[in-house]
Amino acid sequence: MEDKRVAKSKSHHLILENREKLSISGVEHVDSFNENTVLLETVQGVLTIKGNELNINKLNLDDGNVVVEGFFYSINYSDKDSLQNKGVGFLGKMFK
Repeated sequence: MEDKRVAKSKSHHLILENREKLSISGVEHVDSFNENTVLLETVQGVLTIKGNELNINKLNLDDGNVVVEGFFYSINYSDKDSLQNKGVGFLGKMFK
């Protein structure tokens, strides 16, 4: 429980340069990535980045820093709970 409190106290910043370079601090985990979507767990929630030709150029989870380059058209936050429910379809909800 104490680890979660420490994680919440970490700072979290986004720096977007010309919709082509995104520097992010406060990253805890990279959940998935491809050339169109990057999914990151941050201290402020799940960050979904969508765009074209996305590439992770810097990844240092010890410091919590990530740099993504490409062309960005969407940056969205959601709760960590929504990440666990993502991909649960109609049948998964029925048999829960």
